[in-house]
This record gives sequence, structure tokens and C-alpha cells, in this order.
Amino acid sequence: MKIVLLGPNGQLGWELRRSLAPLGEVIALERGGAGDPRCGDLARPHDLSATLRALKPAVVVNAAAYTAVDKAESEPELAARVNAQGPGRIAEVLSEWNGWLLHYSTDYVFDGSGDRPRDEAAPTGPQSVYGRTKLEGEQAIRASGCRHLILRTSWVHAARGGNFAKTMLRLAAQRTALDVVNDQIGAPTGADLLADVSAHVLRTALANPSVAGTYHACASGETSWWAYARHVVAWGHRVGLKLETTVDQVRGIPSAAYPTPARRPLNSRLDTGKLRSTFGLQLPDWQAGVDRMLDEVRPALFLPTAP
Repeated sequence: MKIVLLGPNGQLGWELRRSLAPLGEVIALERGGAGDPRCGDLARPHDLSATLRALKPAVVVNAAAYTAVDKAESEPELAARVNAQGPGRIAEVLSEWNGWLLHYSTDYVFDGSGDRPRDEAAPTGPQSVYGRTKLEGEQAIRASGCRHLILRTSWVHAARGGNFAKTMLRLAAQRTALDVVNDQIGAPTGADLLADVSAHVLRTALANPSVAGTYHACASGETSWWAYARHVVAWGHRVGLKLETTVDQVRGIPSAAYPTPARRPLNSRLDTGKLRSTFGLQLPDWQAGVDRMLDEVRPALFLPTAP
């Protein structure tokens, strides 16, 4: 079975290379340049469609997206091509031979109001260009009639590349205090967990197409960015990192005190009950995933610095 993976070098894509390998031949498609016969660029739908028709995979796993949330406010057309039109075109092509599309979406499709976890049937209401284009991508996939799985997730982190935890440790090594937003609530979710969940749900769907649809997939529990930062700084002190900031010096501030071009949802809680019951999964607490990621990057954090 051929599985085309888009976005293979991102945080999630890198983990998917591993988790999808037992299911079939994974063809990792990078964006490709002009004249490249294989195109994995969502912003070039014609070339991408031609590549998919030539390969005719049983499954496309789309881990590519326009994820620069603030920059999207000034590049709405590009964000729409990548997040909405591209996935829609993939779905249309796959419907020609009844192929499957596994696609990732986000808590940003909701308006962020309230304080309860939202399930898959909750009304959407994106407050940013990024959220709107991701929702449009979902809608285009559903409208295509393609067999699909859409996994909405939140606050993805990985050992590979940059992430919030690494940033907090870097800043804590330089500053005596940190101000971190404390009124946005969600669940930090490891790319490794999301990749393993993806392989499991895809394997189930291939055997039982009735499970196609949209699911919420994130780690268990909830936290704020402020509490997340305190957890990370506490870990740093526990393992012996030289940090200037103590846990008590990580101060909480409201989102209004840290304005950004794109509006972030205050409530990013996602109800994962449908995913867990349909696929028989248990999702670990967010702390376990963060600690595992930190332990993985720990050797690099102890590299000597220049005098």
C-alpha cells in the first residue's frame, strides 16, 4: 500500500515517517522546486494533483499547513491556498479512486469562548485568518466526498525543531523573571502521540470505512501557557539546568497585556470522547508528553556555552 506523506520534515511529519512505516510504503513528498517531477507543495495544486495521479496512493497523510498564525493576518491569500484550497484539491483527486485522506486541523476553528471542552459537533467560529482557512480546508474535504479522517488537535510540541518549552528554558536561562499568558487554556500535545494515534485510526479506518469523519485528538488534561511554563522551569531546575528564573518568578499575565496580530482562542479545550470510544484509545496526560519531550532534548540543553 502506498502512503503519500506531505510535510514530512515538520514536527508531526517527522514522527509520522516512523509511525506510518508498518502500514505500507511511505512516500515522503517535500514541496519540490520548479521542474521537480514530484510536487508536495499545497500552494501548487495543479502540480500536486499531477503528482498524486501519477503515484495513485491508497492514502495521503497531510501534515503540511500554513502555521504562521500571526503572519497569516497579512498573507490571507497564501494561507487560504495552503490550508483550504490545497487540501480540497487533494480530496477531490483522491475521490477519483476512492483513496483516503488523513488531515490535521486545529482548535482555532472555534471562537475560544466559554470554559468547557468542545466536541466535534460544537459550532465553529474562527477568530483569525489561520483558524478560518483551516476550517475552510475541513469543509472542502467534506464537500469532496473523499474518504477522510480529520484530526483536530492543539498546542503541538516535539523534540525536533523549536517549541514553547525550549523557548521558556532559553529565556529562563537569561532572565530573572518571565511574563506568560495565563488565560488561554488547552492541552499540550506531543507530535509523537499524535503520530501514533494517526497510525492507529488509519489502520482501523482502512478495515472499517464507517469510522470516517472528524475527531478531536489531544493529550488529556488542561493547562494555561503560564502553568505550562512553570512546569517546564520546574523540570529545568530539577535536572540541574542553570536557570536565572525560579518557578515563582514565572508570572501570569492576561492575553490583553500581550497583543498579537492574530487573536488566540482563550478556550482551546477539546473533548476527545469520540476518538477514545470509537478507536479504543487512552490518551496520556499532557505532563507525561512534555516531560518525555524534555528528556529527549535534555542532552542538547547541557552543551557548554561559549565563554
